[in-house]
Amino acid sequence: MPGVRSSASRRRVRPGLLAAVVSSIAVFGVGVVAVPAAGAGTTTLPGPSAGGLPGVAPAPAAAPLRGAAAPPPTAPTTPPGTPNTSPFPPGVPTNVTASEVRTRSVALTWTAATRGCCAIAGYDITYYSPFDDVVMSASVGDVTTTTISNYITPGRQYLFRIAARDVVGHRSLSSEPVTVVTPVTDTGPDTTPPSAPQNLTLGDVTDSTATLSWSPSTDDVGVSGYNVYRFDGWYSSFLVATVPTTTYTIALPPPPPPSTPLRYQFYVRARDAVGNVSIASNAVFAPTPPTPPTTTPPPTSPPPPSTCRVTYQNQSEWQGGFVTVVTVQNTATAPVDGWTLTFSFRGDQQITSGWNATTGQSGATVTARNVDWNRVVPANGSVSFGIQGSWSTSNAPPTSFGLNGNPCTAG
Repeated sequence: MPGVRSSASRRRVRPGLLAAVVSSIAVFGVGVVAVPAAGAGTTTLPGPSAGGLPGVAPAPAAAPLRGAAAPPPTAPTTPPGTPNTSPFPPGVPTNVTASEVRTRSVALTWTAATRGCCAIAGYDITYYSPFDDVVMSASVGDVTTTTISNYITPGRQYLFRIAARDVVGHRSLSSEPVTVVTPVTDTGPDTTPPSAPQNLTLGDVTDSTATLSWSPSTDDVGVSGYNVYRFDGWYSSFLVATVPTTTYTIALPPPPPPSTPLRYQFYVRARDAVGNVSIASNAVFAPTPPTPPTTTPPPTSPPPPSTCRVTYQNQSEWQGGFVTVVTVQNTATAPVDGWTLTFSFRGDQQITSGWNATTGQSGATVTARNVDWNRVVPANGSVSFGIQGSWSTSNAPPTSFGLNGNPCTAG
């Protein structure tokens, strides 16, 4: 259908947990796209979205979407060959709703974005399943409704966001998310999933077990039980148990390796007699085993000399958003084969997308990992990756960095 680009899966930019927020790179792919969010696919490809503003990159072509096609976009007013430097992207689409949810399709409607400098050309849609690492995307013309059917399967939860794009490539920030869960049947006898369990908590912790408890769900026919899941904080969820009550004692998994800063989480879904499942509850972290006390403190030794240097440089900044390039230099005499960079924002920044690295954020802490094509950093060599994000009160840059657990020189 003219004016409509179909969806494709990709690796998500890792928010660690949910997250994720996803958008302006092309591929989930997490990281995972790179998306984000929030959600198996191909790995992140390098390069920010056009215009350098938050949004969602066009996805590779696949099966066509159902939705109204847009009229041909108005030609830009900028003379040919002259870069458009207007700082006014479109406004954010609002009132995003799922007007119809079926086993293999979700119909979305929204209020049109307000134009910035230029006419609205269309909208980019990203969607993914929480507690997974795959993000899908789709692009439509200047319409306010469409039906997403690619990669939609029965009994699965999806989170959708929409961003506007204008005729010169500017993209808006993404809309507030709308979350749905698809039924397992469209014809009955029961097509309505239960409500989500609330107030999931973890208590009665021992060295090897802990007890999950939550508030009961409701259903138009009746709740038959609850599925308890463990999320590895990175790639996949695992069904731990199906129970008839609102408590369950779990065996605590071993802690993740030190190289993986994310921790295991647990969440719960209600289910009814025909197999419909609810939207997931809130997630809780597995407790961290206590560190046994030491009677004699270990002898102190001077820290090893830094073998890396990190440069964090804002390429552009506007009220509420920024684009940054981070360069990691290996100052050691041996190559680095596989790298993980960590740092903490000093403001209230939130990453919305990235490229040339798999990124995740938990609170102010950011983790960036290599992708396949920049895994090895040669001696005295460097790699760079980009992030773009949003902020409200402060975009203060980080001042300390760690590469594979070792401190780096900043600047």
